[in-house]
Amino acid sequence: MRVLGIETSCDDTAAAVWDEGTVRASVVSSQADLHEEYGGVVPEIASRDHQRLIVPVVRRALDDASTDAGALDAVAVTHGPGLPGSLMVGLSFAKAFARGLDVPLVGVNHLEGHIYSVDLEPPAPPRPFLCLIVSGGHTELVRVDDDFRHDVLGRTRDDAAGEAFDKVAQLFGLGYPGGPAIDQHAEQGAPDFHDFPRSRLENFDFSFSGLKTSVLYYLRDRSEAERAELLDTHLADLCASVQAAVVDVLVDAVQRAIDEVGAEHVAVVGGVAANSSLRRRINAVGAAEDVGVSVPSLPYCMDNAAMIAQAGAQRLAAGTRSPATLGIDAGLQL
Repeated sequence: MRVLGIETSCDDTAAAVWDEGTVRASVVSSQADLHEEYGGVVPEIASRDHQRLIVPVVRRALDDASTDAGALDAVAVTHGPGLPGSLMVGLSFAKAFARGLDVPLVGVNHLEGHIYSVDLEPPAPPRPFLCLIVSGGHTELVRVDDDFRHDVLGRTRDDAAGEAFDKVAQLFGLGYPGGPAIDQHAEQGAPDFHDFPRSRLENFDFSFSGLKTSVLYYLRDRSEAERAELLDTHLADLCASVQAAVVDVLVDAVQRAIDEVGAEHVAVVGGVAANSSLRRRINAVGAAEDVGVSVPSLPYCMDNAAMIAQAGAQRLAAGTRSPATLGIDAGLQL
């Protein structure tokens, strides 16, 4: 089965060709430079650029895979969650493309795409497994079983982990996206430089808004000159301290969930799964708890269409096809 995947849920225009368990091509065109001056994604700019890029990105994916559109067996596309305008561009294109080729259309939940990104590279984790989804828009802890069954154990009540990184990075003058910049600076810093708050809730829910506010007031309580000197002298230490606060909360929830649900395998997916400290800590937990650990390689942590193509192929194999009336669902949940 050869599937074209299309992903336009936020600010990355992506297309991929998945063929019987192998990613033949994966193309991602990032809009990060367009949104950097605004400190975050501007929905109208994002949707407009998706319109400009969707055709050349799909064409390049087909070329890279050395395949013709007529050889495709299905088209899989993200239909939620995400930015409405961005989702609409991808879904509209996918509908027209599938109809023109007379092949099935499969709508994919973006979060499912991230969950099953761990199947893109062998070995795939055995079911059931515990999955931490961490990105700019989502932080969820999920028990994943066969047949697309998901038991959501907890999710963020406010900011997602990646969103917290982005907002703190703005306060530090690091620009957008903030997660990679904080990770890079943190490698040279002391995580115990400042004890920023960790919100540990009774269940497996998360909260990161308090961390952002704490950083804001930590800087605001100083004069302009003191702030400038602090950021000039201790930027790496501050980044390491913020990163430690986020990672501690995430890892703590995973450790508690392993004990409570009896998990034998853990996966971490989404953009924040690229964070070097989180990857080290999760692997350490796996070794200490004697559980398997799966974390995608860096390109598959970020938004990409390979994960959408594969999830769509799995859905299609299970007998799922989407109607021509399929619409976007910006607030779609698992």
